Amino acid sequence: MAKTAFIFPGQGAQYVGMAKDFYEKYQECRRVIDEADELMDFDLKSIMFEENELINKTEYTQAAMLAAECCILKAVELKGIKADITAGLSLGEYAALVASGALDFGDAMKLVRKRGIYMENEVPAGKGAMAAVIALDADIIDDICASITEESKKVVTAANYNCPGQIVISGYKESVEAAEPKLKEAGAKLVTMLNVSGPFHSPMLKGAGDKLEEELKNVSFRNPEIPYINNVAAEVVTDSGLISDSLRRQVYSPVRWQQTMEKMLADGVDVFYEIGPGKTLAGFMKRIDRSKKVITINTVEDLEALA
Repeated sequence: MAKTAFIFPGQGAQYVGMAKDFYEKYQECRRVIDEADELMDFDLKSIMFEENELINKTEYTQAAMLAAECCILKAVELKGIKADITAGLSLGEYAALVASGALDFGDAMKLVRKRGIYMENEVPAGKGAMAAVIALDADIIDDICASITEESKKVVTAANYNCPGQIVISGYKESVEAAEPKLKEAGAKLVTMLNVSGPFHSPMLKGAGDKLEEELKNVSFRNPEIPYINNVAAEVVTDSGLISDSLRRQVYSPVRWQQTMEKMLADGVDVFYEIGPGKTLAGFMKRIDRSKKVITINTVEDLEALA
């Protein structure tokens, strides 16, 4: 039997005006953003809907993205579309938890606000970096990162296994820079430094994960009503007792997105709804399995175009 998945993008897909049409058109969607805005200690709506630079600052991006994704999710649910399983890339994992019924939206918003602050502040600006490595085998990337880390005692490691031919590395800026010529020598088509404010999903962020653990203690998780797949192990989670630890580790561990999608495919998922800004996850799926359909729902028009 055909199965459907809801998948949620991570940081980097944000833009000013995301989810604004849903906010204006559907009362239930407006309530989602209004609730999020009230929970924040900053003007969330102006960051989401009015021209500004702060939307790209991690501590604000994360809350804005989650609010947008859950706003659009509400519209998808109102249309009667249901998922059999869900997952989200990095920050998107929080939207997946809301969609799965394991986490209240209000708690998710408070958590990502703290997560954004901790991740932003853990490593001084300019000390860490991330780079995308195109068209090189994961094992080769892992080996090169391990040898640089050992020689320099400054970590660089794979941070995102996005899809075949696209892996992101993360760590100390000088180690990421030292990896570039070696990766190209080993056959990488391209190594591109990413415009991010920190070495996310690397051991440099362990302190941020530990701080988040304290916040996670105040949140009660429920057993998911629909299963979700976590980032750290690409494992199906059905037990609420496992969620908190995986969210703590997720801050400084690699995101296993390709493995997550492969698990869904093996489980019989053949329709994917990418809920939230951009089309990043649809792009990854083209590299994982071209035959599968990814429906991106980014605007009201996208939703209304569905039969």
